[in-house]
Amino acid sequence: MDAESRKIPTHEVTYSRLRDMILFGALAPGQPVTIQGLIGELDAGMTPVREAIRRLAAEGALMPQGNRRVSVPQMTESVLDQLGWARFAIEPQLARLAMRAMQPALIRQLRLLDDRINTAISEGDIAAYLRFNHAFHFALYEAADAPVLLDIAQSLWLRAGPSLRLVMGRLGGAGLPDQHVEALAAMEAGNAEALAAAIAQDIGQGMDQVRLALAEGAF
Repeated sequence: MDAESRKIPTHEVTYSRLRDMILFGALAPGQPVTIQGLIGELDAGMTPVREAIRRLAAEGALMPQGNRRVSVPQMTESVLDQLGWARFAIEPQLARLAMRAMQPALIRQLRLLDDRINTAISEGDIAAYLRFNHAFHFALYEAADAPVLLDIAQSLWLRAGPSLRLVMGRLGGAGLPDQHVEALAAMEAGNAEALAAAIAQDIGQGMDQVRLALAEGAF
């Protein structure tokens, strides 16, 4: 652990690390992993790993498989439809609310993150793309000061992340154009509805790619 991690209880560090593994696609949908393997991967003891698994299973991000194994649930058309409905309802609203607190410093931060996203795409660095894309969206959403909606959005991304990682792997980083340029322009213009529309279009592009991968049997 680094100095910052030592200030956080071990079980919280373990939970956060396992959550990130799921969120950023280190665990593929349907890929079974052993609890012992996770202990080694997370460099943690049995108790904090079991607690992290319990919490993430309760959030719908992990599924017990028996024989001391767990897996990320497989994506299905039904789950994708539900995720899409919820994301289209929650995330554009967070963007609208964030517009009320929009400051030049936040726009600069988001521009820097978008530059890193574009670099990751050009270099085919999928892990970096996923992390910076997540950071872009949640820097915006946190500005909304709407903790209930933010919690829901975080849960939705946790369920969608592994499938997006798989899609990005198939595309090699290309083919997932985002609407961040449009979103940033809307922020500069102070246009909450244009910002919400750009976020909705951004969500739709990713969902369409996952739907296409489902139709092609990628999952």
